[in-house]
Amino acid sequence: MAIEESSLYKLESVKFDMYKYRPVPVTYELRASILKKLCMQEDPLPDIQGRKETKRDVLRALLSGHSIFLVSEEGTGKTRLAKSITKLLPSIPRIKGCLYNDDPKWPAYLLCPQCKDKLASKKEYKVELICGEERFSRIQGNDYTDEAKLIGLKDIQAIIEGKSPSDPRVFSATGAFRANRGILFIDELPAIRTKVQVLLHPILEEKKVILEEYNWEHPLDIVLIATGNPRGFSHVNEVPRPLLDRLELIYTPLPDIEVEREIMLREKFKVEDNYIEQTKIKEVSLPCTSLEEIEREIVLPWWIIYLLNGAIAYSRKCSLIDKKPSLRASNRAINHTYAGAELDNRKVAYLIDACEGLKLALRGRVELRPDLIDFDNPAESFKRIDELSEDLLWNALEDSVDLFLEGCNREKLERDLKSLASEGIQNVTHKLQRHDELNRAVKRMKQSALERVSSEFLSKWEEKLFLNPASAGEGILEMYNFSAVETIYNLALHRNLIRDAEIEGKVFVPRMVSWANRS
Repeated sequence: MAIEESSLYKLESVKFDMYKYRPVPVTYELRASILKKLCMQEDPLPDIQGRKETKRDVLRALLSGHSIFLVSEEGTGKTRLAKSITKLLPSIPRIKGCLYNDDPKWPAYLLCPQCKDKLASKKEYKVELICGEERFSRIQGNDYTDEAKLIGLKDIQAIIEGKSPSDPRVFSATGAFRANRGILFIDELPAIRTKVQVLLHPILEEKKVILEEYNWEHPLDIVLIATGNPRGFSHVNEVPRPLLDRLELIYTPLPDIEVEREIMLREKFKVEDNYIEQTKIKEVSLPCTSLEEIEREIVLPWWIIYLLNGAIAYSRKCSLIDKKPSLRASNRAINHTYAGAELDNRKVAYLIDACEGLKLALRGRVELRPDLIDFDNPAESFKRIDELSEDLLWNALEDSVDLFLEGCNREKLERDLKSLASEGIQNVTHKLQRHDELNRAVKRMKQSALERVSSEFLSKWEEKLFLNPASAGEGILEMYNFSAVETIYNLALHRNLIRDAEIEGKVFVPRMVSWANRS
């Protein structure tokens, strides 16, 4: 390597220790930063006021390591939201002047052609530091956005100097490459011609750019944040379904009037004296993210997995849906359910996490019947898809009653559920001892875990909890028992063993849609 790992680098106003630094993918950096802020009970996106559900969906997607498509009318703060995400990224070193943002500790196969040449010829290269806000490449979508703006173009001067037109070294990188190791922000994605949009497929799916003309593939480490107007607006091209399937669709509404007033006051004109920053040597701590730090420590009970699986299956035969979800929807639903528990600093996923995760997973992967789409009011169409996702979970519960309550004495279970509801469902682990039939039902559900889910698919936390619940600790066991009891309450509601009013506000209950005829 052309640099000394033990060196302490000084760059005009910063110094950092390269020895401690280890490069990791940008999705890992974002995940580590969000988890750290959540653990410290800080808002990971403090620049965005209001719109709590939108922010949670954004964080849910980022915690799962996925790219985002923000959809709304103009002027709702989509660009601000995208830029605020860069503040979650730490400062990192790059080879000075590299348009691909190459990391000085990368192996040769990850380097761009120019840096690879330097390494091969043992030429020394300098290192510079880029902060999170600099790890942001913006492409403005319009009719003139072409392959050259999205990816790059030929360097005519290099060809004049004698290089072959098919040599990757004559390629001059632009938008996507300049986002390497950071955020690629595409403003108004649907304004780009569809045939240009498809160039993003391998970037999102395979994490690389494919340049057939040069017989060259180059790895690319990015998170894509795209924005766009809803369907039905003018100057909107179709976003290909395979591309939409690789993005998490999030509707971005205007803030409530009270929040908008706060934004008006916060951002009124004021004189500030920090335009010129004082030059001084600053200590910069480079990221040292470990795999243990970002590993998921969440338990997903088997009944939640079955309900998600059932809801996705039901979506493929639902008469309200014209375009059915892909297999990717199932994967994303699971990931977003884990992320929902992480957002609330819980170690066990609940039904609410499954419902919100399912909504995010299906929003861009299903399409309602044309008569159910309100082109004049896109917010209503998004709302209907979310309500339908909740309805799908309701149907999964309806179909699972006999499976989950197998062997229960329904009369005794009804008495136990009503008694516990009147007491309150907090500290459920201790209260279960006084409700024999409910306690037996919970034990049967927990004992079925290893029969329902192969141990090879379990995390070490899940395997420990499923094999020996008592060893997991009182806090996690309480959450695990609550998840089981919450599910049983929902099943009991489906069989009229308990009424809505008795559990309102005590457990989450998915609802059926009431706005459409399924015939």
